[in-house]
Amino acid sequence: MNSDEYIFNIKDILNILPHRYPFLLIDRILDFKAFQYLKALKNCTVNEPFFQGHFIKEPVFPGVLMIEAMSQAAAVLIFKSIGKLNINQLYYFVGIENTRFKKIVVPGDQIFIEVIYLKSKKNFIKFKIFAIVNKKNVCKSTIIFYKKNIFN
Repeated sequence: MNSDEYIFNIKDILNILPHRYPFLLIDRILDFKAFQYLKALKNCTVNEPFFQGHFIKEPVFPGVLMIEAMSQAAAVLIFKSIGKLNINQLYYFVGIENTRFKKIVVPGDQIFIEVIYLKSKKNFIKFKIFAIVNKKNVCKSTIIFYKKNIFN
């Protein structure tokens, strides 16, 4: 599948996630299978505000935002897998494990994010996530969410 093919575009993503510019870090969903996996795309452009100061002479996509983009992709997998959102539930990003940054990401790169659903136990959901640029792994992490019922 190339970057011109997708199953959810930015309008669909805006209906799934509460994030908005400049903190929405997913541009497209390329592939998806409920409770199994999701593939997303993040286009990195020099116009993004964080590149202005990170770093001035050599702009680099911040690692913390890489983790956020990966988490947003995992959140889309959760929300699309369960179907209808329950307004009485919140999903909190509560943990990262075994995170490694392998290469820097710069303006012009396309980050392909691959989310793999690992398991759910009680109210915790665990994912293995990879960020890939030019077919090379630039980041990998295990990310954990907690589902909280807020109006019981």
